[in-house]
Amino acid sequence: MRKFAWFKFFVVLILLGVIVLSTSAIASATNISSSSTQLARAAVPTANVTVFATGLDNPRGLKFGPDGNLYVAEGGPATNTLSTVGLCDQVPSPVGPYTGGFNSRISKITPAGVRTTVVNNLPSSQTSPALGNLVSGVADVAFIGDTLYGIEAGAGCSHGLAGTDNTVFRVNPDGTITNIVNLSAFQKANPVKNPEPDDFEPDGTWYSMIAHGSVLYAIEPNHGELDRILLNGKIIRVSDISASQGHIVPTTLTFHSGRFYVGNLSTFPVVPGSAKILAINNGGKIKSSQAGLTTVVGVAFDTSGHLYALETDTVAGFPGPAAAGSGQVVRVNDDGSLTVIATGLTFPTAMTFSPDGNLYVSNIGFGVPVPGTGQIVRITVP
Repeated sequence: MRKFAWFKFFVVLILLGVIVLSTSAIASATNISSSSTQLARAAVPTANVTVFATGLDNPRGLKFGPDGNLYVAEGGPATNTLSTVGLCDQVPSPVGPYTGGFNSRISKITPAGVRTTVVNNLPSSQTSPALGNLVSGVADVAFIGDTLYGIEAGAGCSHGLAGTDNTVFRVNPDGTITNIVNLSAFQKANPVKNPEPDDFEPDGTWYSMIAHGSVLYAIEPNHGELDRILLNGKIIRVSDISASQGHIVPTTLTFHSGRFYVGNLSTFPVVPGSAKILAINNGGKIKSSQAGLTTVVGVAFDTSGHLYALETDTVAGFPGPAAAGSGQVVRVNDDGSLTVIATGLTFPTAMTFSPDGNLYVSNIGFGVPVPGTGQIVRITVP
C-alpha cells in the first residue's frame, strides 16, 4: 500500500464527500465546487479562530518577516499540464505521473490581511487525475536577516518539469530568485537507508524549512531526512530519520534550546495517537520523543517555552467525510499530556507564531480544486 500517497488520496475523498472516487467525478467541476461549499459549511472552528486572509491557492509554510508582514508559500492552482513521461523516472501510479507548470508563488500579507505577490511563476506540479490533481510548489519560506528564502517541492523531472530541480532559493530585492542548493541532486546522490519503494519520489517532496543563525534546515518526508543547508551551496545531512524510524513521514520542524523538534504525519489508516514529535540533537541523534499525537504537520514553541503541534486530521480510519474540519492545534504539557487549543480546522498545512503571541495557520491547504479557497487563520492562544 502507498503510505505517504494516502495523505494525497484521503484529501480528495473528503473534499468530494465520497468513499470511492471515480475519474469522471474528479473531472466534474460542478460537483467539486458544490462539495467544496459543503465542506466549508461543515467545518466550524472554535471561537478563538478567525480568518486573517483569503484568496490563496494551496497555502503551505509561512513565516513573519522582519518588516512585520506574513510571508506564505503557495503551491498554486491545479493548472499544470506539462509532462515528462518517457524522459525520466516517474512517480509510481496512482500518484504519478505528475504534470508540471510554473504556477507557484510566495505571497506577502500585511497586518490588515491584504495579500500581494512577492515572486511568482515558480515550479509547481500536481498528481495524476486519479489522485485529484493535488498540487505541490513552494513548500516553505524562511528569513535570514532581511533576506527571504524559499524551498521547493514541486520541481524536478519526476514532477513533470524537464530541466528543473527542487532547490532552496534566495529572493532578490528585484523579485528575481537565485538558486542556493540543488536538493534533487543531493537526494539522488545520497539516498537514505530505508526509503519506501512503492511510494518513492525521486526529486523528493520537501515540506518544512527553518532558519537558525545563518543556516537553513529542512525536512523531507518522502525519503525521511533532516538536512543542514549552508548559503555557500553545501548540504549536510543532520539525521537520516528513516534509518531508525522507518517510513514515518516526518513533516515539520522547529529548533528550541539546542534541539530540533520534528513532527511526523505517520502512515494511513489514521490511528489517533500514533504520531509523535522527535527531539534531535545537532549531531543527528534522537534523544527523546513525545508520543500520543495525530498526523502532525506543524510544530512551534511560544515565548514561554511551551510546545504546540498542528494536527491535520484526527479521525480514525481510512479517509472519509467525517475528517473535514477535524484539524486542531494542541499544546504539549510538561507531563506529556495534551491540551486542545483550537479545533475545526480544515486540512491545515503549517503554522507559525506571530510576534504578538498569536498562532497563524495555513488552512484549507490541500486538495480543494477551486482557485482561491485557501486561507490563513489567526488563533488566539489561551
